[in-house]
Amino acid sequence: MLEGDFTQLSVILVIVALVAFVMKLFKPSLLNLAGGNEAFEVFSEIGIALLLFIIGLELSVSVIRKLGKPVFLTASAILLTIGTIGFLVGTAFHFTATEAFLIGLAMFFSSTIIIAKVLSDKKEITRLNGQIAIGVILLDDIVATFALLFVAAGGSGNALDALDIGLLILKGIVMIAVLAFLSTKVLPKVVKSVAKSQELLFLFALAWGFGVATIIHLVGFSIEIGALFAGVALAHLPYAGQIGARLKPLRDFFIILFFISLGEHLELGNLANAFIPALALSLVVLILKPLAVMVSLGVLGYTRRTSFKTGINLSQISEFSIILIVLAASTGAIGDNVAAVVTLVALITITVSTYLMQYDNLIYRKLEKRLSMFERATAKDVQHAAKRYPLVLIGYQNGGHQYLKTFRSLKKRFVVVDYDPEAIEELERANIDYLYGDVTDPELLAEINMDSVKLIVNTIGDHDVNVGLVKYVRRRNDHAVIVCYSSNYGEAAELYKLGVSYVMLPHFIGSERLSTFIATHGVDRKSFDNYREKHMLKIGHHALRHHRSH
Repeated sequence: MLEGDFTQLSVILVIVALVAFVMKLFKPSLLNLAGGNEAFEVFSEIGIALLLFIIGLELSVSVIRKLGKPVFLTASAILLTIGTIGFLVGTAFHFTATEAFLIGLAMFFSSTIIIAKVLSDKKEITRLNGQIAIGVILLDDIVATFALLFVAAGGSGNALDALDIGLLILKGIVMIAVLAFLSTKVLPKVVKSVAKSQELLFLFALAWGFGVATIIHLVGFSIEIGALFAGVALAHLPYAGQIGARLKPLRDFFIILFFISLGEHLELGNLANAFIPALALSLVVLILKPLAVMVSLGVLGYTRRTSFKTGINLSQISEFSIILIVLAASTGAIGDNVAAVVTLVALITITVSTYLMQYDNLIYRKLEKRLSMFERATAKDVQHAAKRYPLVLIGYQNGGHQYLKTFRSLKKRFVVVDYDPEAIEELERANIDYLYGDVTDPELLAEINMDSVKLIVNTIGDHDVNVGLVKYVRRRNDHAVIVCYSSNYGEAAELYKLGVSYVMLPHFIGSERLSTFIATHGVDRKSFDNYREKHMLKIGHHALRHHRSH
């Protein structure tokens, strides 16, 4: 047996890397090579908390308020239909009434970590289907909190009375009120002061997220709910996107440990007898659960695309389902065989639904015509598509003011990218779309959807920044007009070779004149190409003259 948390963590990561490679070839199992899984369970909780915190950063109170009705009705539809069907299936396989009831409840919950991770990777958190799914799993977590309290109270022989429930609800209301006050009155000033340093902003975000999650957990709710609320409290601030981008690599590392911890709870010996009931319940979750969601959202007037994608997002059971059943088994309320069934359902549905979510657009195109029954004639496509900006300005303070006037005259949507808190505050006061962060961050650039950009003006004169930006854009967009600043002829020539449309040099043209050119010609690539050729000839003459003088 290997000793020490760090040693065990290192060994587990090596094993995971080797198994991931070998599984593609032979699909064997390597089990029980390290003990002391307490540390890994803690790490997995950190990963889940980080994931929910990042999700919260992408949600706003206004969005949550607006989607309250569809979220509540969809969750209620799942609970009534899938909970009832799960109970009937459990009864059909000769489980007791209590066991069947808990099986039905376990089928209701959807996996927070799977849904949030896949939606985040697909950049669909801000889409309507993603926001409804996140709202439903938030309600799931609240229901799971009370379910766990009831099961724990039943195991101890003490009934959970109305006073306990009322006290928990009161605590929740107080915590929300306190977070709302801090979010509007305190956090804007605090975060603005720490945002001047990227490292300090990162540390503050971690401290805030884990601190709030811990306090809410001590009150009686789950760490997941606490982390989500901590993120929502920061979501309205201009620095939320940068905080999320900085935390994502850390999140991905700890989530790996979550799946390791989940795998350790699999009891292979009991799975053989559990396979048939688990398969029946898995079909209920994978087929009937999305159907319940589509019917619910269809009645409310949402499009079949939104309904279908939301249903696919919710087509699995949760890690909470396993925790609930294991806790009930430990109290003696149900048999161990129920835990084996629910664990196998989790394994099947999480695996299948992950692939369904990855290919949901392809599946939808195949089934689109047959799904018309789930769409009312008056349905409107209210899909919250990610914003696309034809015009992008990078660097507000470095002569960027002039370009804003030009961009407005073109009457096209534009966004300003900057990492100066003062500039961000000024942009916010002027009601100008912005992204706070470092343009060298790929996560930030990914938010801009470079494939649809028509014109990019980068006022930052750093050559490495220019090179990295141009390479990133050209890999995704061959037609965009790219304007950069440079300080010497050699760097300008290199940028032209990389595909820059025009390089501004101190002795050739100022931002005011180039702004006039953009205002006159718009984002026409041919006009910039002609301008570019003339400029490259001038650069060649100046470079030759400079060479002769030395």
